[in-house]
Formats: sequence, C-alpha cells, structure tokens
Amino acid sequence: MPAVEEVLDKPGLSVEAVPEMRTRGYVDVWALTSYLVLAVIVLIQLWISPGGRVLAANDDDHGFFSFVMAHGERVLFHGANPLFSDRMNVPDGVNMMANTTVLALSLPMAPVTHFLGVGVSVVLLLTLGLAGTAFAWYWVLSRHLVTGPVAAWIGGLWCGFAPTMVSHANGHINFVSLFVVPFIVWQVLRLREPGRAVRGGIVLGLLVVLQVFINEETLLFTALTLGVFVAAYAALAWRTAVGYARRFAAGLAVAAGTALVFLAYPLWFQFNGPQSYSGQPFEPGKFVTDLLALGAYARQSLAGNGVVARALSVSPTEDNTFFGVPMLVMLVVSVVLLWRNLAARAAAIAALVLLVVSMGPELRVAGHDTGVPLPFALISHVPIIDLVSVTRFGMVPATIIGVLLALAADRAPLLPRRRRIAFWIGLAVAIVPVLPKPLPVVAADPLPPFIAQQMWREYVPDDRTLVTVPLPEVTTGRAGMRWFALSGLDYSVPRGYFMGPADPPGDRTGSWMAGPRPTSDLLRIAGAYGRMPVLTDADRRDAITDLTYWRAAVVVLVPGTPNHDLLKSVVSGLLGSAPREVGGVLLWDVRSLVPPSE
Repeated sequence: MPAVEEVLDKPGLSVEAVPEMRTRGYVDVWALTSYLVLAVIVLIQLWISPGGRVLAANDDDHGFFSFVMAHGERVLFHGANPLFSDRMNVPDGVNMMANTTVLALSLPMAPVTHFLGVGVSVVLLLTLGLAGTAFAWYWVLSRHLVTGPVAAWIGGLWCGFAPTMVSHANGHINFVSLFVVPFIVWQVLRLREPGRAVRGGIVLGLLVVLQVFINEETLLFTALTLGVFVAAYAALAWRTAVGYARRFAAGLAVAAGTALVFLAYPLWFQFNGPQSYSGQPFEPGKFVTDLLALGAYARQSLAGNGVVARALSVSPTEDNTFFGVPMLVMLVVSVVLLWRNLAARAAAIAALVLLVVSMGPELRVAGHDTGVPLPFALISHVPIIDLVSVTRFGMVPATIIGVLLALAADRAPLLPRRRRIAFWIGLAVAIVPVLPKPLPVVAADPLPPFIAQQMWREYVPDDRTLVTVPLPEVTTGRAGMRWFALSGLDYSVPRGYFMGPADPPGDRTGSWMAGPRPTSDLLRIAGAYGRMPVLTDADRRDAITDLTYWRAAVVVLVPGTPNHDLLKSVVSGLLGSAPREVGGVLLWDVRSLVPPSE
C-alpha cells in the first residue's frame, strides 16, 4: 500500500501480513459483535421497554426523534413529503430539511416503525449508531491505517464509545450515527492518488449526500477538520502537498458537482422554503467547552461523577470532551511515539485547533468565564457557523484521539519490552475509567384509551387538530408530543418541539418552538408557575382566535400533568364550559369553532 505509506509515514503492510488476511473475516465478525454487545449494554434499559420508557436525561429529543421516525414511516407508507410535515405545527407546518430529521435513516427504518413502533426504531438506531460508528472506524483503520486488528479495535472502541458518543446517545440519533464519516475522510485522502479524481470524486460526492441526510452539522465538522489537517500537513511537507494539489482539487470539484446534483433543491428548500430560519435561539458563546472538562470524567463513564460533570457541562447530552487525566497523558505519549509520522502530527494539530474552537469566544474554567479571548470570536457570526452549538466542535478531538491511539498501539510492538508493557498498562488505565455505563431511563405514563384505542377518531376529522394541554413546546407538553409520535402522526397537532422561525414573517431567527400565540403563552405560564390567572374577555377572545387558527377539533387535558386541576380551571374559564371525561382524558369539544367545510 505505497499510497498509504506516503501519507501516514508508517511501516507498510508486508507479505508477512497476508496469512492474517485469511482470518480477517472472523476478526471482523468478532469486532462487530463486541461493539454491538457494548451498544446494547449502553441502551439496555431502553431496550427493556422501547415504547414504555423514555431517556431520563433527554426526553425532549427522545420525543422529537420519535416524531422523526413516524414522519419517515408516513413518507414511505403514506406518500408524505419527505422535506415538509403538515402534521405538526398546524397550520404552518415544519420544514423537515431545516431540522435534523435523519431521512437517510428514518426511511430505511420505516418498515420497523410501521410494524414495531417508533420506540423500537429509536432504540435500534441509537444502538446501531454507536456500534456502527465503532465498526466503521475499525474497518477503515484495519484496512488502510494500521497493520494489527487489536490496534484497529481499540481505535474503533474509542471512536464509537467515547464520552461524547455515549452522552449523545441520550436521544441524539444524528450524533451517534457517524459511520459515514470515516469513509468520507478516507475518500478525501485518496483523492491525491493518480486516476482517482473522477471515480473517487463521485464516490465522495455520494457519501456527502448520504451524510447530509443524516446530520449536516457532522459534515461541517468533518470538512473543517479535513481543511485544518490538509493545511497542517502542507505546512509540514510543502513539496509533497504541492504535488498532490492538482489531483486533490480536481477530485473535490467532481465531488462538489456530484453532491450538488442531489442536494441543490433540498438545500434550497432548507434555507428558503416554508418555515426556514436563520441563526440559533442562543448566542454562539453560550454553550462551550470548559477547560477543566478535558481532565474530568463524564457522568456516564465508569469513573464519572455527576456533580462534577454537571458543573463542567451544559447538559447530559453534551459531555463532548471529559477524557480524564490518564487519557490526556496517553495522548501526549501517543503523539511523541508518532512524532515522525507527519500525518499523525497534522491530525494532532487539527484536534487541538478544533478543541480551541469548541471553547467558544472566551475561555471558561470551572464554569466561570475568564475574559480571556479565544479565536472563535472572530468567526462566531459567520453564516453556517452560527448554526452550530459550539461545544460540539469538541467531538472532533474526541474522534481524532481514537485514531491516534490506534496508530500508537500499532507502533507499540516495536518498543523495547519495558516501554511496551508501560504503554499497554497506561492505555488500560486511560480507557477503562471512561467505558460507558447504561443510560438512565424513566417509565413513561401509559397512553390513555382515548389515544391507545383511537377513540379520538370520533372527534377529530382529517382537516382538524387535537390540542393537548400543556401544548407541546420545547420545555412542556412532552406527553402530548409522545402521544402524537406513538400514534404514527395519524392526527395533526398545533405547535410542537422543532426548529423554526421565532415569529414569522418579521423574525426568522431560529427557535425551538412555534411563534408566540396568546393562549399558548397563557397556558404555559400558568402550568409552569401554578398560579391561576385572572381571565379577561380579551383572553377568551384570544382563545377562540387561537383555537380557530390551530383548526382545533378537541382540547384534551393530559392526565397527571403538573397543576392538572389549575389547567382544567383555566381551559374551562377560557372556553366557558366544563370538560367531559372520555377514554381517560378530560375533553372539550370545539368542533363548532370552524365549519368542517372550511
């Protein structure tokens, strides 16, 4: 493999390795099986009851991706528009391209969703995402970058089950499904080879298309990392890099053209279609990597401490670094061991650059902003960059660590005996405390008969909506969102948890919920604070206007919701009537508000 040797400066595969290739298939099966077992252990508590439990650390995104799976099922089985949903946020709908809707996963998973339910699809994709990412890196490492399967297995283990991956397994299907990334990376590096521009460019372009329909944010991270890597490698070996430049540029041009053929309309729809938006609902510097998080342990690591992790991380889904001090030491050891490998050095530089970027515009230490400016401040408001949660750039060094560990482990057998033993002991001390624990879950309330037995069909025509109270929003109404997803989106709902414009058409800034409406605001505040508002005639008129706007057929109070009796009084006061109990829920019939023919 001379081309690989040129880039990685590592000992090449010799004819002595050929006998090992005869058993490679068995080793591959063992590697994949081990990753699958570990992934099942991480998700085991959700596997026990996929439809009856929710992830304790992130039931919001668990509900959102349940909706995403149901949307994929409707596309395949009902002919729905894959880029737009009219089932949620009625009457405005949801721009699915402007949300992380993993169409490349939800559509193939549609038969599972159809026959087994959204709960099974969600936990299955989370499991396959972890194991698939680990195995994809193992595959690329074992075929192209290292000579031994043990080194490749170690690299895959870290890339698939690093703290950042396990934390995102709390509902983020998009961020655990990184199995396309190693193939994108390898195809980019292969563009330097003679005769690869057209064939390699087309393959790379198709991989980019696939990744766009899994997670665009990850594709951005990958592109930025490769850009820094190439720049660093060129600085270290300018003459070699210049020799590759023409072939490299030609291949990228072919890849861009190939991707554009498939992505031109979806991307136009994402940024200019209905319910598109720009920017995030928070400042770029709000969610950043804390410097002390590098040496700490994540809450879902074996050595993790919840109190420490909470102080250093923005949420349980964003433990994007948390390598532990022993791993930082082994990272230094690995870089020293690989110092003569120019590609490894360039990779380490890329990891360092993206790590600094993940720290945001100002250095944060132990939860306190120090006032020390960082380079990200210069690019924080650049379009596309301003759509990213900054701390997630920390996923890049986490992945590069896995690659460096694999390369170092591949070199370890060449060390003197004592150093070799010390290396393996150090690697074990670094990895074992970071291994994952099963993710926590909580039991979800069972569906009331009104939903489970589809009693709602008697009350909700196809062109009307079912309004649950609390209304589904970013921080409230989780039960209503779950009902909606588990029903397969058979009925339509107003509002919901999704990304859309804050208050169109005047304000197109990204928001996690629909634009403000008087009634939704009133109900949300009353439910959150447990205070009975003084209802006025204006409030009652607003309620009729909003329910008409939402095309409501019935208003349903979610059983067991916080401040249940107070919300019952509020809705009754707004509508001027008491509810009746139907199928385990309190229901207000408002079909008379909008003529059925309208």
